[in-house]
Amino acid sequence: MFMIFFLALALSVILIVLNSSISTKSIFSREKISPFECGYDPKSMSRLPFSLHFYLLAVIFLIFDVEITIIIPMPILFNWMEQEMWLGLTLLFILILIVGTIHEWNEGSLDWQK
Repeated sequence: MFMIFFLALALSVILIVLNSSISTKSIFSREKISPFECGYDPKSMSRLPFSLHFYLLAVIFLIFDVEITIIIPMPILFNWMEQEMWLGLTLLFILILIVGTIHEWNEGSLDWQK
């Protein structure tokens, strides 16, 4: 039992040492320190700051995209629910969307010209 354990341990150590001695890593290689741009040398700095406004607009788009996936099954639910409950649920959901859009508009998140 111990012999198998020590044999496996020795084999693992030998393979790790062999692997580290065979593989030579070049940390400061030209390809590793430059950004990848379709095989061409970059003409400007690749680490430019991104627009926070664009990020907020992208998050708003994702939120509305998820809301669309919630709206799509609404006609199917019409057959399974009572009409008054379905109408109330749909109007509540649309009201939340409208209030959220008005809030984002008043906040200035939808103004791209800033």
